[in-house]
Amino acid sequence: QVQLVESGGGLVQAGDSLRLSCAASGRPSSSYAMGWVRQAPEKEREFVAAISRSGGNTYYADSVKGRFTISRDNAKNTMYLQMNRLKPEDTAVYYCAADISLGVPKKLDDYDYWGQGTQVTVSS
Repeated sequence: QVQLVESGGGLVQAGDSLRLSCAASGRPSSSYAMGWVRQAPEKEREFVAAISRSGGNTYYADSVKGRFTISRDNAKNTMYLQMNRLKPEDTAVYYCAADISLGVPKKLDDYDYWGQGTQVTVSS
């Protein structure tokens, strides 16, 4: 079992930056890939970014590429999402997720464990 707890969400203005954190527990974080998924009001969940077990490989949705950076610190069992140049359309609940298989999980069905989510609201 893996437990995931997100933090760092909040209300910001367009153009601002925000960093989300995901604290993992239950088994060593180096044993699973991780990612961020978001869900905007009245929309389905969508993939945002993913990172391999070691952190050496990353993958981003086109909508956030060049603005968001995913990273992880396995010594701290923590994953991060640095979000720059935020836009109102980035407003969503952001979920941390873990995938115990190898590779970089790019589909929602790839993930085995989920956090409860943290709200990010970007005002125009």
